[in-house]
Formats: sequence, C-alpha cells, structure tokens
Amino acid sequence: MDSSSTSGRKGGGLLLSPPPAAVVVAVAVLLSAAEAATEEPCYPRLFSFGDSLTDTGNFAFIYGNDSREPALRPPYGETFFHRATGRFSDGRLVVDFIADALGLPFVRPYLSGRTAGDFACGANFAVGGATALSPAFFRARGVPMADIVHLDMEMKWFRDLLKLLCPGDLAGCTGMMNQSLFLVGEIGGNDYNLPLLSGVSITKIRSFTPSVIAKISSTITELIGLGAKTLVVPGNLPIGCVPNYLMIFKSGKKEDYEPETGCLRWMNEFSQYHNKLLIDELEKLRKLHPDVAIIYADYYGAAMEVFLSPEQFGIEDPLTACCGGGGPYGVSGTARCGYGEYKVCDDPQKFGSWDGFHPSEAAYKAIAIGLLRGSYTQPSFATTTNSCPQITELSSSVEYKVLYDL
Repeated sequence: MDSSSTSGRKGGGLLLSPPPAAVVVAVAVLLSAAEAATEEPCYPRLFSFGDSLTDTGNFAFIYGNDSREPALRPPYGETFFHRATGRFSDGRLVVDFIADALGLPFVRPYLSGRTAGDFACGANFAVGGATALSPAFFRARGVPMADIVHLDMEMKWFRDLLKLLCPGDLAGCTGMMNQSLFLVGEIGGNDYNLPLLSGVSITKIRSFTPSVIAKISSTITELIGLGAKTLVVPGNLPIGCVPNYLMIFKSGKKEDYEPETGCLRWMNEFSQYHNKLLIDELEKLRKLHPDVAIIYADYYGAAMEVFLSPEQFGIEDPLTACCGGGGPYGVSGTARCGYGEYKVCDDPQKFGSWDGFHPSEAAYKAIAIGLLRGSYTQPSFATTTNSCPQITELSSSVEYKVLYDL
C-alpha cells in the first residue's frame, strides 16, 4: 500500500470536510430522519452492549480526564459529528445505522443519562476496551489485565436501569422488554486483542474462546429471562485485516496471507473459530427458547465484502488506516491517531480503517448494509422483523443505487 495517500494533514491541523462523493450504497442505510419519522418505530427502544465497536460515548464518562486517550478529542468524530463523541471512529457505527434505519435516534450512552425519560428510546452500555470475561479470568491464567469494564458490569448497569424504568416492579418492564431490540455485541474481541498485544500465544488465546462464548450465552439467557424477545448477536470481525495487526505480525511468507484480500490468514481463521462456536451456541439457545428471535449478525462476512470488493462501497484502501503514523498500512509503532506525529487522510470515506484498529464510518456503513438487507443475518433480519415496515421496505427495495452522501 502507498502510505502517501494518508499524508493529507498533520496532527493538530485543520479538519477538512470531504467533498460530496458518489458512493455505491444500499438504500437501507441512507433513510433520512424525516422519512423514518413518518412511521412509528417498530422497536420503541434499542439496547446495546459491547466494546469500542458499539460504544457511543460511555468511554468518555469513565475516562474523560485521561488526556492520553485520543478518541476523546479530534480528529475522532470529524466525518459526521464534527466533534469527538467518544466513538472510536471518524463517524457513525453499526449501532447508529441500525437505529437510524429503524426510525430511532442514536442510542444514548447509559452513563450520560439520569432520568427514565433520558432512556425513552433505549440505552447503550458498550464501553471501549470492554471484555466479555472479567479481569480475574485472565489474571488466573497469567495474563496481566487492568480493572476494565466487562460484560457482567454492563449487565449490572442494565439491571440498574430496569429499576429506574420500573421502580419496585421489575415485572412491569416485561412488556417493554418484549418490544425492544437488543444488540448483544460485538463483544469478545478484546478478550483476544489485549492478550495478543501482550505477547500471549494464539494457542493459549484460543483456549479462552469457549469461556468467551459461554459468557455471551449466559448474558443472552439472562436478557431472555428478563423478557427480551428479539436479540441480534454479532460475531467477530476478520482481525487479520486490521492494519495494526498487519504491521505487528508482518510475515515474509506468502502463504501467511489470503491472496484475495492481503489479510493475515491465521488471524482470520481464529476469528472464524470464534464465530463458529458462537453460531453453534446460538443454535442451542434457539432450541431452548423457540419463542425468541436470536439473530446472528455476521460481521465477518459483511466486512469481507469491503476487503474483497471495496469499490462497491467507494473505498479505495481497505487495509490502510486513514489516521495514524504512516507506513505501508497507514500505521506505525511510534505514532497513532491523535497521538504523536500522526497523519490524517483527506477523505476518510475512501479508507476501510479509521485508526488502525477500528473501522472507518464507510466500513461500518458497509457492514450495516449487509445486516439490514438481511444478507448477513441468520435468520434474515428482514424476515425475522416482518412486522417492521421500515426493514421490510428496505429488504425489498432496489439492492444498490448510486446516491450522494452530502
């Protein structure tokens, strides 16, 4: 990859708005707020859990005074919000596109609310850096781990919210739970990322996966017990296509790379291993709860569309970070996005990665397209939510057309 394409701006320079550009996108993801508002949302509330792939601002409330964290300041958020919101990207995330397509406002970070009215349309419990398993799990296996947010903590926050929404009578929340949409993840990526970056072998990390899946499963079971009827459960992204990993685990062996994508084969095989175990577990849960819609969101397959045929999404550099330290993949070991002598590209919409670890808004949009069209949800999101006119219309609309992203 030519790193010169990421040299448009120096860190701390002016934030330039990308020019209007024709991009190939699905009609699904570009529903305007005005169009969505003409119909009553089929899910009055959206609740989400996870890590930095889903965090819409909780991180800022936990680590707001940590000046070392670049995600809390520009250039993060520059594409859509024109300010840093605590999202680990240049703009919107998959959860934002889903909320918009359903006619809901962007999901409020749980830690930003105070009253029941603040959560009239749901809440987001995801936090950047969160794991599925507790730090104690890793420490017991010799893996150093700081006191970070994990899935049990996010569920505690959720139970606290139910007490706020239905004081003195949690059973009174059953109807609300029945009608809400739950996005459980993506979660588990950091259970692998943090050990990987600490030098733990992939063989040892692979032994963590059954425990990660078991934690996701018990969380789903708990939500169902509280009344959840529709849950979307994402799998892991193809981590072998992450620019920082492509730099860190660079190999001189041609066979270590996928010829179609240039991604690291062994890392993507590990992501597929996690996803297979998750798919198998979700099938067991469906048999135990036949009256509940448990939808697998194939983030891996949807993201691979970007790496196999990026041009259909207007992306030119799928394996390069827009914001980072330069180098073949737009990243380096000496600088990172928002920290040190970093560089920012002129048009983030042309890059698959924002900061070397997190997708760009353009890539998140591409993933959301696959989910909302039903191509990468099992069972299809469109058919599972057949009482939802917004999604039904989207799935039956023209598959692709050229629109202008203003």
